[in-house]
Amino acid sequence: MCCKMKKVFHKIASIVIAFVVLLSTMSFTVNSHFCGDMLVGTSYFVKAESCGMDMKQETKSEDCSVMKKNCCQDVASVVEGQDTLKITSLDQLSFDQQVFIASFYYSYINLFEGIHNKVIPFKDYTPPLVIKDIHVLDEVYLI
Repeated sequence: MCCKMKKVFHKIASIVIAFVVLLSTMSFTVNSHFCGDMLVGTSYFVKAESCGMDMKQETKSEDCSVMKKNCCQDVASVVEGQDTLKITSLDQLSFDQQVFIASFYYSYINLFEGIHNKVIPFKDYTPPLVIKDIHVLDEVYLI
């Protein structure tokens, strides 16, 4: 049972670490649409939905142009992930670091060595021969 739990824990830990690496290297864009000061829509990866109040600027002539201020605003926030990963090998570690890793690994692996369920510590010893009742000889009685 201990080996099964160890294998399951190892698989879960490797999946979690893979997701951490994936999420730390992934970049994405958060698009938000504001109408005045109020947030109307938020979207990831694509443009946010508009509230439908975008004003179209139409000028019929260059002499008479009326500019109206648009109350809507689109904000795009880019969350950039890590683009470089540092890969180190054991050759680049110092001797002290290698000794620490080896001793940590050795002591950590020994924590998971299980004791078998049917260990009998006195299997190879013979019991003493009882010739007389020892309690009566020593006059020890339970009261």
